[in-house]
Amino acid sequence: METGEVRLRPPRHALDRRAIAWWRAQGALAFGPAVLVLAVLGVLLPPAAVWLLAPAVVLAVLGMASCAVLPRWWFGVHRWEVTDTAVYVRAGFLWQEWRVVPLSRVQTVDTLRGPLQQRFGLATVTVTTASARGAVRLRGLAAEVAAEVAERLTERTDAIPGDAT
Repeated sequence: METGEVRLRPPRHALDRRAIAWWRAQGALAFGPAVLVLAVLGVLLPPAAVWLLAPAVVLAVLGMASCAVLPRWWFGVHRWEVTDTAVYVRAGFLWQEWRVVPLSRVQTVDTLRGPLQQRFGLATVTVTTASARGAVRLRGLAAEVAAEVAERLTERTDAIPGDAT
């Protein structure tokens, strides 16, 4: 954690590079089953082959293109930082969102490692606040970094008096 005042500026840390492969795997899991079902049905039902194989090809091309391009783009956009006073997050695709969460507003800090994240050695830190806007998520962190961030945030927010409401 770094000391300093809360000021609007780009967060300093990029996500772990393994997040690119994680996002690609998510994309493959989103597009793959639909392509597979359409292709298998197209082969098994010759009268409907054109109506099934054409969408399978379109979905496969779109899926491969999005898996090739979007994860690198997201990696370039997503940034995060934790200081002694706030959590900074920048995320988004076409609409970029910057959030600064003062530590005095933090209510809980959670770490999540789903099966796919575990496969890639990644984790998500969720910082729940007293804001109506909702929680802030640091997705795509190395599991060790996520554990360290969660521990530091917990220690730091515990030292701040009040109930974060």
